Amino acid sequence: MKIERAVLREVPLRLKEYFEISSGGKQDRRILLLTLHGEGLEGWSECVVGEEPSYSYETTETAWHILTDYLLPAVVGRDASGPEDLLAPVPWLRGHPMAKACVEMAGWDMAARMDGISLSKKLGGVRGRVPVGVSIGIQKSDAALLDKVAGYVDEGYARIKIKIKPGRDVEMLARVREAFPVTLLMADANSAYRLSDIDRLKAMDELGLTMFEQPLAYDDIRDHARLQAQLDTPICLDESIHSVQDARLALELGACRIINIKPGRVGGLASAKRIHAVMVAARLPVWCGGMLESGIGRAHNVALASLPGFTLPGDISASQRYWEQDIVDPEFTVHEGHMKVPTGAGIGVEPDRERIEELTVRRAAFGD
Repeated sequence: MKIERAVLREVPLRLKEYFEISSGGKQDRRILLLTLHGEGLEGWSECVVGEEPSYSYETTETAWHILTDYLLPAVVGRDASGPEDLLAPVPWLRGHPMAKACVEMAGWDMAARMDGISLSKKLGGVRGRVPVGVSIGIQKSDAALLDKVAGYVDEGYARIKIKIKPGRDVEMLARVREAFPVTLLMADANSAYRLSDIDRLKAMDELGLTMFEQPLAYDDIRDHARLQAQLDTPICLDESIHSVQDARLALELGACRIINIKPGRVGGLASAKRIHAVMVAARLPVWCGGMLESGIGRAHNVALASLPGFTLPGDISASQRYWEQDIVDPEFTVHEGHMKVPTGAGIGVEPDRERIEELTVRRAAFGD
């Protein structure tokens, strides 16, 4: 796999609606797209960093810096044995998993195209379609939330995830459960609670939630273990899991019963596969989370979610859930709670190159 050229672009996209979680909200995304070129082929990926360091310390600016000053100069011009080997020249570069994942995931797309197979097949996927859910940001009122839930249930989503925070939690969720008694519901706190909130958290056990995602601190595993021991509802860890070592520690301590695998958060698809393998061996489920991606990032997520251990619906909503117009063709759609896994070579969807070029506000090229 000879990488002859790389192009990094910043492409602004506006969400159809303001999306709020416990740490804040946003409507405008600054998406970083990477294209690797080599041997007459391309590989596309998306860096899933946020605009500010709320979910992660990585941001649009830090990722641009790491990619343009360190990662891409090291990658372009070398012949790698495969996507897992692309970053071999920079083993000393600590952290920045989302920037690293951006390079590695473009490599996976290129490697699948070289083999003439889908990214799903390259990763070991086993399903032609995957169950998908939808994530609903914090709403201004319970009535607005109930309207949102009703709309997504009507659209056929297999699971509804509701963002919560102190003051917008137990009573709000109880109203949703009353209105939708059999719908799969989960709550996502994005680290909004502390162990001292145990009574509030235990009250949610009565609501029949599929899981309670990341209730405590983003860098904590120990207190999640103490909390899980007191809850009936399975805890799902997200922000706390950055590697297979974190996953093993969480299982050893009993900190969770489910893990949300986001390939960008864990440093790429190879790392995601290792975490998946640990969970399959433990006979525990995983699912694929979302980071408000465009269709390019979504294509990678769908391929990953086709692996056998991804038995729970992921946050892989239709393109029209977030964007007036996506930047891939065809756009992703949901039918009867499932999304088709693309079967074409690589990510299986075509980037809208003309629209991407029109939207690009910043560009860096290597190997020209």
